[in-house]
Amino acid sequence: MTRTKKKKMIGFLFVLPGLVSYFAWTLYPIIKSFIMSLYDWTINPNLPNIFVGLDNYAELFKDPKFYMALKNTILYTIVTVPGQLILGFLVAVLLNRKAKGQTVFRLLYYLPVVTSWVIVSILFQYLFSARGGLVNFFLKDVLHIISKDVAWMSSPKTAMIPIYTLGIWKGIGWSMLIFLAGLQGIPKEYYEAASLDGANGWQQMIKITLPLIVPTLVFQLVMLTIGGFNVFLSVYVMTGGGPMGSTEVLSSYMFKQAFDYFHFGYGAAISVIFFIIVFTVSQLQRKLFSKRNA
Repeated sequence: MTRTKKKKMIGFLFVLPGLVSYFAWTLYPIIKSFIMSLYDWTINPNLPNIFVGLDNYAELFKDPKFYMALKNTILYTIVTVPGQLILGFLVAVLLNRKAKGQTVFRLLYYLPVVTSWVIVSILFQYLFSARGGLVNFFLKDVLHIISKDVAWMSSPKTAMIPIYTLGIWKGIGWSMLIFLAGLQGIPKEYYEAASLDGANGWQQMIKITLPLIVPTLVFQLVMLTIGGFNVFLSVYVMTGGGPMGSTEVLSSYMFKQAFDYFHFGYGAAISVIFFIIVFTVSQLQRKLFSKRNA
């Protein structure tokens, strides 16, 4: 074996575990889900899986509950993504300045990111509780904005508000960290030159910071959008999709169809739609970055 072939073989052996993991945990489930979506799939080994073609998809696009879940998923993404971006950017700008206790504040802001979704979802259940909840206490007894306690998670009109709030709060730390990395990559000389030319802080923000932070912004926008479409645990723990399906999202609806009602083929069809959405957003990300780097 020649030296060149030996190097290629060694390189292939290093890549092999990653390839095996990709095929086993990513590619195979995608293919399997698509195959299942074409069947009336059952987990009973004594019953056959009946081929139904595109019937699951036809039923899906006639299902009003699917459209409700899709609408809630889109609204969740529209509300939480800008909230995370704006608040994350503001926190990053503040923490980018030299100050005492900077490391401690970074840790505190990032702590929600590494905290379990189940734990913080239960915490927000108590915060937004109709009786004795801290949010109601603050709004009624401190700010006097409301006259009586609000049953946040019992009303279809307000049930999504705690879920929106949790999504924004939990994502600020991650957004802050990515923005902070982008801000620290901007050369200090640009700000020094702008100060010598008489530019104030706001002008430096508009003319220097925002234009140079665009690649970071685009990356976060795509990643947070994907994360928004995949919201599940907060809905599942806090409301279970209720009341009356008003907080149902695509992930929770897919989960219920597959594991509550055992409609695995129908649930797989929803997962395929998920894949198409994520793939489309990923391609958008690739095109935006390629145009930026062209």
